Amino acid sequence: MKLSVSPPPYEGAPVVVLIAGLGGSGSYWLPQLAALEPEYQVVCYDQRGTGTNPDALPEGYSLAQMADELAQALAEAGIARYSVVGHALGALVGLQLALDHPDALTALVCVNGWLTLSAHTRRCFQIRERLLHYGGPQAWVEAQPLFLYPADWMAARAPRLEAEEALALAHFQGKANLLHRLSALKKADFSRHAARIRCPVQIICSADDMLVPSVCSSELQAAIPHSHSAVMRQGGHACNVTEPDTFNTLLLNGLASLLHSHEPAL
Repeated sequence: MKLSVSPPPYEGAPVVVLIAGLGGSGSYWLPQLAALEPEYQVVCYDQRGTGTNPDALPEGYSLAQMADELAQALAEAGIARYSVVGHALGALVGLQLALDHPDALTALVCVNGWLTLSAHTRRCFQIRERLLHYGGPQAWVEAQPLFLYPADWMAARAPRLEAEEALALAHFQGKANLLHRLSALKKADFSRHAARIRCPVQIICSADDMLVPSVCSSELQAAIPHSHSAVMRQGGHACNVTEPDTFNTLLLNGLASLLHSHEPAL
């Protein structure tokens, strides 16, 4: 699997791995790169079956496979220890990595993630699946901003959204791959395992997320020992894109705190 690895800003700089959500594209994190790269060696990647890592995903494709594929690619790149920042599905991959590869993870930041899928989020995905079945990729792509962004942010950026939609259609991961990844997302349940996570965890959510209610992050924080949470007042599901200054400040402070934490990782 191809990774995009930035040069380390100094010898021995800590590594931060960025994991996108269901869209799977490493470019999702573009608003964070300039903030992170002066302090960290940053790894981005297109998830298997998307972008620069095209593949037909197998039946029963799982979160554990997503985590193992990434861990293997990082090991092959000579990266043995790293922090993870994951958004939504990417946060779930981060949680899986923390459980399956505890010696590799130094810290985890979960952005708009969850322990187990809420009834509201499940309903949103059911509606989006119907759009995909009856309206094809175009309907999926056109509806996506409604779940990602606040209404006023969208209204002020019509040309940008049109360009994003055209790009998303041109690079659509394919219906079968999307449904396999969505199935893995819906099956994920960390409610019985979260207490085993040893690395320090920062949880960031947005109060106005229309896809994943912020209470999901509260539940996640309550379930994970040595975790801390920060709530953004606004920003929607893709709060790192819509409010990058606020988000980047929380992210940089959170990573610094986690990596220099004096709390023992039990």
